[in-house]
Amino acid sequence: MAFWLSLIFCFFTFAFSTPPDDPVKCVSGNTKCTVTNSYGSFPDRSICEAAKVEYPKTEAELISVVAAATRAGQKMRVATRYSHSIPKLVCTDGKDGILISTKFLNNVVRTNPEAKTLTVESGVTLRQLIEEAAKLELALPYAPYWWGLTVGGMMGTGAHGSSLWGKGSAVHDYVTEIRMVSPGLASDGYVKVRVLSETMNPEEFNAAKVSLGVLGVISQVTFKLQPMFKRSLTYVMTDDTDFGDQAVNFGEKHEFADFIWLPSQGKVVYRIDDRVPANASGNGLFDFFPFRSQLSAALAIVRSLEESDESSGDGNGKCRRAKQLTSFLSLISYGVTDDGVIFTGYPVIGSQDRMMSSGACLDSHRNGLITACPWDPRIKGEFFHQTTLSVPLTHVKDFINDIKALVKIEPKSLCGLELNNGILIRYVTSSPAYLGKEEKALDFDLTYYRSKDDPLTPRLYEDYIEEIEQMAIMKYKALPHWGKNRNIAFDNVITKYKNANAFLKVKERLDPSGLFSTEWTDQILGLKGNVTIVKQGCALEGLCICSDDSHCAPSKGYMCREGKIYKESRVCSHVST
Repeated sequence: MAFWLSLIFCFFTFAFSTPPDDPVKCVSGNTKCTVTNSYGSFPDRSICEAAKVEYPKTEAELISVVAAATRAGQKMRVATRYSHSIPKLVCTDGKDGILISTKFLNNVVRTNPEAKTLTVESGVTLRQLIEEAAKLELALPYAPYWWGLTVGGMMGTGAHGSSLWGKGSAVHDYVTEIRMVSPGLASDGYVKVRVLSETMNPEEFNAAKVSLGVLGVISQVTFKLQPMFKRSLTYVMTDDTDFGDQAVNFGEKHEFADFIWLPSQGKVVYRIDDRVPANASGNGLFDFFPFRSQLSAALAIVRSLEESDESSGDGNGKCRRAKQLTSFLSLISYGVTDDGVIFTGYPVIGSQDRMMSSGACLDSHRNGLITACPWDPRIKGEFFHQTTLSVPLTHVKDFINDIKALVKIEPKSLCGLELNNGILIRYVTSSPAYLGKEEKALDFDLTYYRSKDDPLTPRLYEDYIEEIEQMAIMKYKALPHWGKNRNIAFDNVITKYKNANAFLKVKERLDPSGLFSTEWTDQILGLKGNVTIVKQGCALEGLCICSDDSHCAPSKGYMCREGKIYKESRVCSHVST
């Protein structure tokens, strides 16, 4: 009953919420600062500090900031309005670095409707980008589903939607020009502004399209857009019996196809989503329910129920509520409506600017945290790990079958994923970006319980998700999403990119002193050290792959054991005494 009451409360919450907090906090003015991600905690739970934060409002101010820091030899990193990247990409080294926030670099620079281009500053959010394009009767063809990301953030991490069509679903592959502000020599005034494009400087351009923030600060980005069109969307839930075969081919049939997989329930939700002419009848709206503002009190109830299941080892409770959530989301058509209010049935047809992305909980009205985004760290709400890996399309069927084999061993094992809306699976394809995707693949997005208070608390059935994670990375050579993973996904990752050396050469050219690099970026780029952290309990949070019982939680019965299907994996399993 408590679960259904919480859902009812969530469904009828106000349209507005307390907006997310600024991820940068300072002791005095803009000095002695800390920075975090939008979830309030990095994978290693460390606190990232900086000497100060700068909020440039123009490119001229940005140039001045970079020049001053370069002259002083200070490390710099870029922070965005909401800082959604889970890994420590925003962190500087130590306490002496500078954060450069793009919060106020959020303006349209120029439009060219005839050429179908739109140039914006890097702090513009995806929501703004979509809206500005629509004013010109133009559309960005593919993008992430969450509109709180910034243009610079999407470029930095290779953010994407779902499609195998056209140039694929990555936002950066619809960019024609990038203005990059990087350190310079004394003769340059300690700063260099480069205009990068495919025709003028293809090496720098293909490095900057997925930059990890190590090349400088992206000031402006020019997008090549398409004439506005509409989409026809239908969600269909079926058994997952032939899902392995369907997953390989479905993306060729439907331009915006994706899946929500519910493996413990043996179900999969197919997104049948296709482009239709702009004059097709319909004013549909994609307002994804989990991205809406929700009552903080209701979120606290849901979180408490899951914490209770974890502490008692009650997999049945998780599975029961996962089925209730699945039924609820299906009942409300996942938040899709005919006109923003009413849903009468599929297909729902609407223009691209209304059907691509959502994020209503960002609406900037304050109500004292009565309502909030579900993951806002200031409330007792969602707190989770996220593992997002792109499995080559040639291996997808085998990977899916391996997951099914795990579920067959213990049907309750993945109910925790289903409490977090299931496994979101999206199509990606190869990109000329040096650190972009290497080939056609399916991106598996797993979101699952994380203890908010104690990193040494093991998770119920955590060995199953760890085995899936390691299978994807090691057996199927999956590539990690740069902005959504735990440490182990980045271990030796740079060796999976054929153009890694080309990227590093550009990095050396644009920032030879490494002022925009940090220990973390050096580790993931294979330049120094390793991203894994070996210590007591390190495997519980994905900081290491266990090789000793102490890396798990032996006092709580969790020991390091081989996997059940993929024997080369090493996972923290609960061992009955």
